[in-house]
Amino acid sequence: MTKYYLAIDIGASSGRHMLCHMEEGRLVMEEIHRFKNGMDESKGHLVWDVERLFDEIIAGLKKAGERGTIPETIAIDTWAVDYVLVDDKGDKCAPVYGYRDGRTSDIEKEVYGIISEDELYGLTGIQHQSFNTVFQLMAALKREPDTLEKAAKMLMLPDYFNYRLTGVMKQEYTNATSTGLVNAKSGDWDDDMIKRLGYPRDLFLPIEMPGTAVGHLTPQIAALVGYDTTVMMAASHDTASAVMAVPASGEDVLYISSGTWSLMGIESTDPILSEAAREANFTNEGGYGRRFRFLKNIMGLWMIQQVRGELNDSYSFGELCDMARAEELPGIVDVNDECFLAPDNMQKAIRSYMEKKGLKTPENTGQMASVIYNSLAECYARTVGELQSLTGRKYDTVYIVGGGANADYLNELTAQKTGCRVSAGPSEATAIGNIVSQMIADGQFDDLAKARECVRDSFEIKQF
Repeated sequence: MTKYYLAIDIGASSGRHMLCHMEEGRLVMEEIHRFKNGMDESKGHLVWDVERLFDEIIAGLKKAGERGTIPETIAIDTWAVDYVLVDDKGDKCAPVYGYRDGRTSDIEKEVYGIISEDELYGLTGIQHQSFNTVFQLMAALKREPDTLEKAAKMLMLPDYFNYRLTGVMKQEYTNATSTGLVNAKSGDWDDDMIKRLGYPRDLFLPIEMPGTAVGHLTPQIAALVGYDTTVMMAASHDTASAVMAVPASGEDVLYISSGTWSLMGIESTDPILSEAAREANFTNEGGYGRRFRFLKNIMGLWMIQQVRGELNDSYSFGELCDMARAEELPGIVDVNDECFLAPDNMQKAIRSYMEKKGLKTPENTGQMASVIYNSLAECYARTVGELQSLTGRKYDTVYIVGGGANADYLNELTAQKTGCRVSAGPSEATAIGNIVSQMIADGQFDDLAKARECVRDSFEIKQF
């Protein structure tokens, strides 16, 4: 009898339910439900509508039952840092703010007045980003103290959805590390830091590893979707799942998880907490099996996604790549500049940046796309150099997984500018990694190395 596994992969701009089974030794993936996502404006803030997202989770689970492909297990992954506060009755008791919301602007000084930036990095290994959970909680403490007074627990988004499905609250490791509150060496909440910052310790649940069973669907949810199944913890930070699907062997693996963000880095058995790593703004996020994803956050395809939206989606991403390839490059921008994080208009932001730098500005859509793709590739090349310097290792291949693996022009530029061979694919890496963690837990694979072998054999991988 065929066993099915379901990955519910929710990204910042869309979500999907991906069903998987084995066929002749290969993974077969099928999308059975897709839905849009995005931050909403509410009372001057950017927030997530978690009720709407939960309704979409239920809708996709229903479709699996209607098809007769009832999953053995399911697991949910999302982006990191954002969270849900629930009260002692288990109900959401505060808005679920999005990481692009401006409420954390200028709040770092409150945290760094208690714990300096270099001490915080030395404890957690997490790069400085203004929207990290450690800063979001300080914004709540200073600007909305009643929300923390009402809250009994803080659940990262996948943990919240797991709770809604099962009635069981658990905290998964990879997403917990993104908060900037987990000690990199112990792998547990840093109680001293939490106390010094003034956050209620009871907010934080014990940390558990990917592959842990959360529980069965509640009777109410089982009746709603038409069946029962087991909810598992995936590597619930979407990048952690994506890295599980990197089709590489050996230890010196350099990857880019390419989507709305480009997460470029390596896997390490130990955190890299040097001052040089901090100054280069690298992070040590938790990975499957207590590995560390030593990586840099790069703005990624967010910029071209915004441009495409501003053009009313008149062009496909493939067409934008072709248009960029045909145009002269006006200049390069720093894709990690804060001005590109959440501008009202991305094209205006790019032109304004280039004008201030004395650069020629794009004259048409093809040149605008060329600026973005070339600037990303330049940033990738700088990051390769930083990684080689920080680790003392030499990398000859960049493994690109996620939606950006389909951007052939960007892949070509990446190969040219980094001097590395580029291996592109699979594009559904996050869902595949989510599935892989379920299948390892179910005994379908002995370990991650065996799973990656199967990924290599199951999906198209392009070489550049």
